Amino acid sequence: MEQHIFRVETARSGPFTFQLGLDLSSVAPLLARIEDVHELFKGSPLATVANSLEKEVLTTSIYGTNTIEGGKLSEEETAEVLEMDPAKLKEEEARRVANMKRAYDLAKGAAKAPSWALTPDFIRQVHVAITEGLESVEKRNTPGHFRDNHKGTVTQVGSEATGGSYKPPQYGADIEKLIEALCQWNTQLEAAGIPPLVRAPLVHLYFELIHPFWDGNGRVGRVLEATILLAAGYRYAPFALARYYLEEIHQYFGLFNSCRRAAEKKAPSPLEPFVIFHLEGMLKTIKALQNRVNRMVAALLFRASLSILHEEKLINTRQFTIACQLMEKPLPIDKLRAEPWYQALYIKVSDRTRQRDLTELKARDLIKENSKGVLCPAW
Repeated sequence: MEQHIFRVETARSGPFTFQLGLDLSSVAPLLARIEDVHELFKGSPLATVANSLEKEVLTTSIYGTNTIEGGKLSEEETAEVLEMDPAKLKEEEARRVANMKRAYDLAKGAAKAPSWALTPDFIRQVHVAITEGLESVEKRNTPGHFRDNHKGTVTQVGSEATGGSYKPPQYGADIEKLIEALCQWNTQLEAAGIPPLVRAPLVHLYFELIHPFWDGNGRVGRVLEATILLAAGYRYAPFALARYYLEEIHQYFGLFNSCRRAAEKKAPSPLEPFVIFHLEGMLKTIKALQNRVNRMVAALLFRASLSILHEEKLINTRQFTIACQLMEKPLPIDKLRAEPWYQALYIKVSDRTRQRDLTELKARDLIKENSKGVLCPAW
Protein backbone atom coordinates (compact mmCIF):
# COMPACT_ATOMS: atom_id res chain seq x y z
CA MET A 1 0.00 0.00 0.00
CA GLU A 2 1.70 3.19 -1.26
CA GLN A 3 1.56 5.85 1.45
CA HIS A 4 3.17 8.73 -0.49
CA ILE A 5 5.33 9.70 2.46
CA PHE A 6 7.07 13.07 2.36
CA ARG A 7 9.43 13.77 5.27
CA VAL A 8 10.62 17.29 6.00
CA GLU A 9 13.45 18.24 8.35
CA THR A 10 12.86 21.58 10.04
CA ALA A 11 15.42 23.76 11.82
CA ARG A 12 13.80 23.86 15.26
CA SER A 13 10.60 21.80 15.18
CA GLY A 14 12.11 18.44 14.37
CA PRO A 15 11.00 16.12 11.54
CA PHE A 16 7.52 16.52 10.08
CA THR A 17 5.96 13.73 8.01
CA PHE A 18 3.22 14.07 5.41
CA GLN A 19 1.58 10.75 4.58
CA LEU A 20 -1.52 9.47 2.84
CA GLY A 21 -2.37 7.63 6.05
CA LEU A 22 -5.17 5.46 4.72
CA ASP A 23 -5.99 2.44 2.61
CA LEU A 24 -7.50 3.76 -0.61
CA SER A 25 -9.29 0.46 -1.24
CA SER A 26 -11.21 0.86 2.01
CA VAL A 27 -12.64 4.22 0.97
CA ALA A 28 -13.20 3.28 -2.68
CA PRO A 29 -16.90 2.35 -2.21
CA LEU A 30 -17.60 5.70 -0.55
CA LEU A 31 -15.74 7.55 -3.31
CA ALA A 32 -17.84 5.73 -5.92
CA ARG A 33 -21.09 6.64 -4.14
CA ILE A 34 -20.09 10.31 -4.03
CA GLU A 35 -19.25 10.29 -7.74
CA ASP A 36 -22.62 8.68 -8.52
CA VAL A 37 -24.68 11.20 -6.53
CA HIS A 38 -22.60 14.08 -7.88
CA GLU A 39 -23.26 13.00 -11.47
CA LEU A 40 -26.99 12.90 -10.70
CA PHE A 41 -26.72 16.30 -9.05
CA LYS A 42 -24.94 17.80 -12.08
CA GLY A 43 -27.66 16.33 -14.29
CA SER A 44 -30.46 18.03 -12.35
CA PRO A 45 -31.91 21.34 -13.64
CA LEU A 46 -29.33 23.46 -11.81
CA ALA A 47 -29.45 26.29 -14.34
CA THR A 48 -33.11 26.89 -13.47
CA VAL A 49 -32.35 27.67 -9.84
CA ALA A 50 -28.62 28.48 -9.95
CA ASN A 51 -28.87 32.03 -8.59
CA SER A 52 -31.12 31.07 -5.69
CA LEU A 53 -29.06 27.99 -4.85
CA GLU A 54 -25.82 30.00 -4.98
CA LYS A 55 -27.19 32.53 -2.49
CA GLU A 56 -28.46 29.83 -0.13
CA VAL A 57 -25.19 27.90 -0.18
CA LEU A 58 -23.18 31.09 0.34
CA THR A 59 -25.29 32.06 3.35
CA THR A 60 -25.35 28.68 5.07
CA SER A 61 -21.65 28.07 4.41
CA ILE A 62 -20.46 31.44 5.74
CA TYR A 63 -22.77 31.07 8.72
CA GLY A 64 -21.32 27.62 9.37
CA THR A 65 -17.63 28.45 9.03
CA ASN A 66 -17.90 31.68 11.05
CA THR A 67 -19.93 30.02 13.81
CA ILE A 68 -17.30 27.30 14.19
CA GLU A 69 -14.81 30.09 14.95
CA GLY A 70 -17.10 31.88 17.40
CA GLY A 71 -19.16 34.07 15.06
CA LYS A 72 -22.34 35.42 16.69
CA LEU A 73 -24.61 36.21 13.72
CA SER A 74 -27.58 33.95 12.99
CA GLU A 75 -28.09 32.47 9.53
CA GLU A 76 -30.79 35.08 8.81
CA GLU A 77 -28.50 37.92 9.91
CA THR A 78 -25.71 36.48 7.75
CA ALA A 79 -28.02 36.58 4.73
CA GLU A 80 -28.89 40.21 5.46
CA VAL A 81 -25.22 41.22 5.69
CA LEU A 82 -24.47 39.57 2.34
CA GLU A 83 -27.00 41.89 0.71
CA MET A 84 -25.27 44.99 2.08
CA ASP A 85 -22.46 47.08 0.62
CA PRO A 86 -19.22 45.75 2.22
CA ALA A 87 -17.75 49.27 2.23
CA LYS A 88 -20.49 50.42 4.62
CA LEU A 89 -20.15 47.63 7.17
CA LYS A 90 -18.97 48.86 10.55
CA GLU A 91 -19.77 46.02 12.93
CA GLU A 92 -17.01 43.43 13.42
CA GLU A 93 -19.35 40.46 12.94
CA ALA A 94 -20.66 41.90 9.68
CA ARG A 95 -17.13 42.44 8.38
CA ARG A 96 -16.32 38.80 9.17
CA VAL A 97 -19.17 37.79 6.86
CA ALA A 98 -18.04 40.14 4.09
CA ASN A 99 -14.47 38.88 4.43
CA MET A 100 -15.56 35.25 4.06
CA LYS A 101 -17.40 36.16 0.88
CA ARG A 102 -14.18 37.74 -0.44
CA ALA A 103 -12.33 34.52 0.34
CA TYR A 104 -14.99 32.43 -1.39
CA ASP A 105 -14.86 34.67 -4.45
CA LEU A 106 -11.08 34.29 -4.48
CA ALA A 107 -11.42 30.50 -4.28
CA LYS A 108 -14.00 30.36 -7.07
CA GLY A 109 -11.89 32.54 -9.33
CA ALA A 110 -8.74 30.49 -8.70
CA ALA A 111 -10.51 27.17 -9.22
CA LYS A 112 -11.66 28.21 -12.70
CA ALA A 113 -8.07 28.50 -13.93
CA PRO A 114 -7.00 25.21 -15.58
CA SER A 115 -3.45 25.68 -14.32
CA TRP A 116 -4.37 26.50 -10.71
CA ALA A 117 -2.21 24.85 -8.06
CA LEU A 118 -2.08 25.23 -4.31
CA THR A 119 0.78 27.61 -3.43
CA PRO A 120 1.98 29.50 -0.35
CA ASP A 121 1.04 32.76 -2.11
CA PHE A 122 -2.54 31.57 -2.61
CA ILE A 123 -2.73 30.55 1.06
CA ARG A 124 -1.54 34.02 2.06
CA GLN A 125 -4.12 35.64 -0.22
CA VAL A 126 -6.91 33.63 1.38
CA HIS A 127 -5.71 34.68 4.84
CA VAL A 128 -5.68 38.35 3.79
CA ALA A 129 -9.23 38.07 2.45
CA ILE A 130 -10.45 36.46 5.69
CA THR A 131 -8.70 38.56 8.34
CA GLU A 132 -8.05 41.96 6.78
CA GLY A 133 -9.66 44.80 8.73
CA LEU A 134 -10.76 42.61 11.63
CA GLU A 135 -9.88 43.21 15.26
CA SER A 136 -8.29 39.82 15.91
CA VAL A 137 -8.29 38.40 19.42
CA GLU A 138 -4.66 37.57 18.66
CA LYS A 139 -3.12 41.04 18.31
CA ARG A 140 -0.02 39.67 16.60
CA ASN A 141 -2.04 38.52 13.61
CA THR A 142 -1.01 40.27 10.38
CA PRO A 143 -3.04 39.38 7.27
CA GLY A 144 -0.99 37.26 4.90
CA HIS A 145 1.97 36.78 7.27
CA PHE A 146 2.93 33.43 8.77
CA ARG A 147 3.33 33.12 12.51
CA ASP A 148 6.82 33.40 14.06
CA ASN A 149 6.81 32.81 17.81
CA HIS A 150 9.44 34.73 19.72
CA LYS A 151 11.13 33.26 22.73
CA GLY A 152 8.67 32.84 25.58
CA THR A 153 5.61 32.90 23.31
CA VAL A 154 4.12 29.45 22.87
CA THR A 155 1.18 28.63 20.58
CA GLN A 156 -1.04 25.78 21.72
CA VAL A 157 -3.91 24.45 19.59
CA GLY A 158 -7.03 22.81 20.98
CA SER A 159 -8.16 21.96 24.51
CA GLU A 160 -9.46 19.04 26.52
CA ALA A 161 -12.94 19.85 25.21
CA THR A 162 -11.72 19.31 21.64
CA GLY A 163 -9.78 16.12 22.31
CA GLY A 164 -6.57 17.56 23.71
CA SER A 165 -4.05 20.30 23.03
CA TYR A 166 -1.18 20.25 20.56
CA LYS A 167 1.92 22.37 20.12
CA PRO A 168 2.37 23.16 16.41
CA PRO A 169 5.67 24.38 14.91
CA GLN A 170 6.67 27.68 16.53
CA TYR A 171 9.53 29.02 14.39
CA GLY A 172 8.62 31.14 11.38
CA ALA A 173 11.18 29.61 9.01
CA ASP A 174 9.94 26.11 9.90
CA ILE A 175 6.33 27.13 9.26
CA GLU A 176 7.20 28.61 5.89
CA LYS A 177 9.12 25.48 4.92
CA LEU A 178 6.24 23.23 5.95
CA ILE A 179 3.66 25.23 4.02
CA GLU A 180 5.85 25.00 0.92
CA ALA A 181 6.18 21.26 1.52
CA LEU A 182 2.42 20.87 1.94
CA CYS A 183 1.84 22.50 -1.44
CA GLN A 184 4.53 20.33 -3.07
CA TRP A 185 3.06 17.20 -1.49
CA ASN A 186 -0.41 18.04 -2.78
CA THR A 187 1.04 18.43 -6.29
CA GLN A 188 2.78 15.06 -5.95
CA LEU A 189 -0.43 13.38 -4.82
CA GLU A 190 -2.31 14.89 -7.75
CA ALA A 191 0.35 13.66 -10.18
CA ALA A 192 0.09 10.19 -8.61
CA GLY A 193 -3.67 10.13 -9.25
CA ILE A 194 -4.84 10.49 -5.66
CA PRO A 195 -8.48 11.64 -5.92
CA PRO A 196 -9.24 15.25 -4.94
CA LEU A 197 -11.85 13.90 -2.51
CA VAL A 198 -8.91 12.42 -0.59
CA ARG A 199 -6.35 15.18 -1.16
CA ALA A 200 -8.66 17.97 -0.02
CA PRO A 201 -9.28 16.72 3.54
CA LEU A 202 -5.62 15.72 3.92
CA VAL A 203 -4.48 19.24 2.96
CA HIS A 204 -7.08 20.60 5.39
CA LEU A 205 -5.83 18.36 8.20
CA TYR A 206 -2.13 19.03 7.69
CA PHE A 207 -2.71 22.76 7.28
CA GLU A 208 -4.41 22.83 10.69
CA LEU A 209 -1.55 20.82 12.22
CA ILE A 210 1.00 23.34 10.89
CA HIS A 211 -1.32 26.15 12.08
CA PRO A 212 0.70 28.80 10.21
CA PHE A 213 -1.19 31.96 11.16
CA TRP A 214 -1.86 33.65 14.48
CA ASP A 215 -5.59 33.72 13.71
CA GLY A 216 -8.00 32.48 11.04
CA ASN A 217 -6.47 29.04 10.49
CA GLY A 218 -9.76 27.14 10.64
CA ARG A 219 -11.47 29.39 8.12
CA VAL A 220 -8.44 29.33 5.81
CA GLY A 221 -8.17 25.54 6.01
CA ARG A 222 -11.80 25.05 5.03
CA VAL A 223 -11.40 27.43 2.08
CA LEU A 224 -8.29 25.56 0.88
CA GLU A 225 -10.18 22.28 1.07
CA ALA A 226 -13.09 23.79 -0.87
CA THR A 227 -10.80 25.26 -3.54
CA ILE A 228 -9.22 21.87 -4.29
CA LEU A 229 -12.69 20.36 -4.68
CA LEU A 230 -13.98 23.26 -6.80
CA ALA A 231 -10.97 22.94 -9.10
CA ALA A 232 -11.84 19.27 -9.53
CA GLY A 233 -15.35 20.12 -10.74
CA TYR A 234 -17.46 19.64 -7.62
CA ARG A 235 -20.20 22.25 -7.48
CA TYR A 236 -21.76 23.97 -4.47
CA ALA A 237 -20.95 21.13 -2.03
CA PRO A 238 -17.35 22.25 -1.28
CA PHE A 239 -18.62 25.41 0.41
CA ALA A 240 -21.82 23.86 1.77
CA LEU A 241 -19.65 21.31 3.61
CA ALA A 242 -18.92 23.96 6.26
CA ARG A 243 -22.46 23.49 7.60
CA TYR A 244 -21.81 19.76 8.02
CA TYR A 245 -18.65 20.54 10.00
CA LEU A 246 -20.64 22.85 12.25
CA GLU A 247 -23.34 20.22 12.83
CA GLU A 248 -20.67 17.64 13.69
CA ILE A 249 -18.31 20.08 15.40
CA HIS A 250 -17.24 17.81 18.26
CA GLN A 251 -16.27 15.01 15.90
CA TYR A 252 -14.65 17.51 13.55
CA PHE A 253 -12.32 18.89 16.24
CA GLY A 254 -11.82 15.54 17.90
CA LEU A 255 -10.61 13.87 14.72
CA PHE A 256 -7.78 16.38 14.25
CA ASN A 257 -6.34 15.26 17.56
CA SER A 258 -7.12 11.54 17.37
CA CYS A 259 -5.64 11.26 13.86
CA ARG A 260 -2.55 13.23 14.90
CA ARG A 261 -1.98 10.95 17.90
CA ALA A 262 -2.54 7.82 15.79
CA ALA A 263 0.08 9.04 13.30
CA GLU A 264 2.56 9.73 16.11
CA LYS A 265 2.07 6.16 17.35
CA LYS A 266 2.57 4.87 13.79
CA ALA A 267 -0.85 3.22 13.77
CA PRO A 268 -1.99 1.74 10.45
CA SER A 269 -4.12 4.12 8.34
CA PRO A 270 -4.03 6.85 11.01
CA LEU A 271 -5.71 9.56 8.89
CA GLU A 272 -8.48 7.39 7.48
CA PRO A 273 -11.11 8.43 10.06
CA PHE A 274 -10.81 12.10 9.09
CA VAL A 275 -10.98 11.33 5.37
CA ILE A 276 -14.03 9.10 5.88
CA PHE A 277 -15.65 11.84 7.99
CA HIS A 278 -15.07 14.29 5.14
CA LEU A 279 -16.39 11.84 2.51
CA GLU A 280 -19.52 11.12 4.54
CA GLY A 281 -20.04 14.86 4.80
CA MET A 282 -19.69 15.31 1.04
CA LEU A 283 -22.18 12.51 0.40
CA LYS A 284 -24.69 13.96 2.86
CA THR A 285 -24.18 17.50 1.54
CA ILE A 286 -24.62 16.60 -2.14
CA LYS A 287 -27.78 14.62 -1.36
CA ALA A 288 -29.16 17.58 0.60
CA LEU A 289 -28.35 19.93 -2.29
CA GLN A 290 -30.08 17.56 -4.72
CA ASN A 291 -33.21 17.54 -2.54
CA ARG A 292 -33.09 21.33 -2.29
CA VAL A 293 -32.84 21.71 -6.08
CA ASN A 294 -35.81 19.37 -6.50
CA ARG A 295 -37.86 21.44 -4.07
CA MET A 296 -36.83 24.70 -5.76
CA VAL A 297 -37.83 23.37 -9.17
CA ALA A 298 -41.11 22.06 -7.75
CA ALA A 299 -41.78 25.51 -6.29
CA LEU A 300 -41.16 27.16 -9.67
CA LEU A 301 -43.52 24.75 -11.41
CA PHE A 302 -46.13 25.22 -8.69
CA ARG A 303 -45.97 29.00 -8.97
CA ALA A 304 -46.27 28.72 -12.76
CA SER A 305 -49.35 26.55 -12.41
CA LEU A 306 -50.84 29.09 -9.97
CA SER A 307 -50.27 31.85 -12.53
CA ILE A 308 -52.02 29.84 -15.27
CA LEU A 309 -55.00 29.10 -13.02
CA HIS A 310 -55.21 32.78 -12.12
CA GLU A 311 -54.96 33.95 -15.72
CA GLU A 312 -57.70 31.49 -16.72
CA LYS A 313 -59.82 32.77 -13.80
CA LEU A 314 -60.00 29.32 -12.24
CA ILE A 315 -58.80 30.87 -8.98
CA ASN A 316 -59.36 34.45 -7.92
CA THR A 317 -56.74 37.05 -6.95
CA ARG A 318 -57.26 36.44 -3.23
CA GLN A 319 -56.69 32.71 -3.66
CA PHE A 320 -53.63 33.31 -5.84
CA THR A 321 -52.17 35.64 -3.19
CA ILE A 322 -52.82 33.18 -0.35
CA ALA A 323 -51.19 30.27 -2.20
CA CYS A 324 -48.14 32.39 -3.12
CA GLN A 325 -47.72 33.71 0.42
CA LEU A 326 -47.95 30.21 1.90
CA MET A 327 -45.15 29.16 -0.44
CA GLU A 328 -42.92 31.68 1.28
CA LYS A 329 -44.21 31.13 4.81
CA PRO A 330 -46.54 28.22 5.78
CA LEU A 331 -48.80 29.20 8.67
CA PRO A 332 -51.45 27.72 11.00
CA ILE A 333 -54.93 28.97 10.12
CA ASP A 334 -55.16 31.26 13.17
CA LYS A 335 -51.83 32.95 12.39
CA LEU A 336 -52.75 33.20 8.71
CA ARG A 337 -55.87 35.17 9.65
CA ALA A 338 -53.76 37.50 11.80
CA GLU A 339 -51.41 38.41 8.94
CA PRO A 340 -51.90 42.04 7.79
CA TRP A 341 -51.78 41.09 4.09
CA TYR A 342 -54.50 38.44 4.66
CA GLN A 343 -56.74 40.85 6.57
CA ALA A 344 -56.34 43.39 3.76
CA LEU A 345 -57.65 40.84 1.25
CA TYR A 346 -60.91 40.42 3.15
CA ILE A 347 -61.72 43.91 4.42
CA LYS A 348 -64.90 44.10 2.34
CA VAL A 349 -65.59 40.37 2.00
CA SER A 350 -67.78 38.13 4.17
CA ASP A 351 -66.53 35.33 6.41
CA ARG A 352 -68.39 32.87 4.16
CA THR A 353 -66.33 34.00 1.17
CA ARG A 354 -63.18 33.79 3.23
CA GLN A 355 -63.95 30.20 4.16
CA ARG A 356 -64.97 29.31 0.59
CA ASP A 357 -61.64 30.59 -0.78
CA LEU A 358 -59.66 28.28 1.49
CA THR A 359 -61.96 25.33 0.89
CA GLU A 360 -61.60 25.68 -2.89
CA LEU A 361 -57.80 25.94 -2.64
CA LYS A 362 -57.76 22.68 -0.67
CA ALA A 363 -60.19 21.01 -3.09
CA ARG A 364 -57.91 21.89 -6.02
CA ASP A 365 -54.94 20.41 -4.12
CA LEU A 366 -53.19 23.78 -4.10
CA ILE A 367 -52.87 24.03 -0.31
CA LYS A 368 -53.12 21.48 2.46
CA GLU A 369 -53.08 21.32 6.24
CA ASN A 370 -50.25 19.15 7.57
CA SER A 371 -50.26 16.98 10.69
CA LYS A 372 -49.28 19.99 12.82
CA GLY A 373 -52.19 22.08 11.57
CA VAL A 374 -50.02 24.28 9.35
CA LEU A 375 -51.33 25.41 5.96
CA CYS A 376 -48.71 24.89 3.24
CA PRO A 377 -48.48 24.40 -0.56
CA ALA A 378 -49.66 20.97 -1.78
CA TRP A 379 -46.98 20.34 -4.40
